[in-house]
Amino acid sequence: MPFPGIGERVNEVRERISDAVRRGGHGQSVRIVAVTKTYGPEAAAAAWAAGVKIVGENRIQEALDKMDHVPEPVQWHLIGHLQRNKVKHLDRFAMFHALDNERLANAVSERNAALGRRIPVLVQVNVSGEETKGGFDLEGLREAAPRLAGLAGLDIRGTMTMAPYEAPERVLREVFGRCREAAGVLREAGLESTELSMGMSGDYEVAVEEGATMVRLGTILFGERTP
Repeated sequence: MPFPGIGERVNEVRERISDAVRRGGHGQSVRIVAVTKTYGPEAAAAAWAAGVKIVGENRIQEALDKMDHVPEPVQWHLIGHLQRNKVKHLDRFAMFHALDNERLANAVSERNAALGRRIPVLVQVNVSGEETKGGFDLEGLREAAPRLAGLAGLDIRGTMTMAPYEAPERVLREVFGRCREAAGVLREAGLESTELSMGMSGDYEVAVEEGATMVRLGTILFGERTP
């Protein structure tokens, strides 16, 4: 079987998550999103066999190419950027984590409202101010939140963020804390907003301590990616 030892690694990660929940004191349940970018469809099957039911993909085309080769009924999440002209492909995903601007929000909502449904989404926030990352800053989100709340085709469940790579713990806690604050901004606008998608292989324990309900893990489960 590909990815030998993944079951043991998943168990260890779950133990570390439980410890982090206790340390953080938020009392939340946490789901693992297995990030299979570059690994091939066998990674999704391995995650399923190890008890991880959610698979996250960063790129639409890579995800679509894999889906037809994964018979296991995994729940597919799109966790990366989406262009407006590819909104129709969200039909095959259970959740979209990276709603990063209002024009995209309008496009996603319009399609789903026309089909008589609402798609679960997370609002991406850029609380670290990195120019290479998309998303709302806190002030922009406060302004946009009432309009987002009025979009009939969206089921906004919470927020998502990415911390700077190899940031010190102080910065991680600031970024994750602001993502939690952003979720509160959405609640003030009348949205449920209970999900926090934050934390990756190198920082997921700190993210859980700060309230993460979903952590997006790739290399810690599958090993280092090959270029």
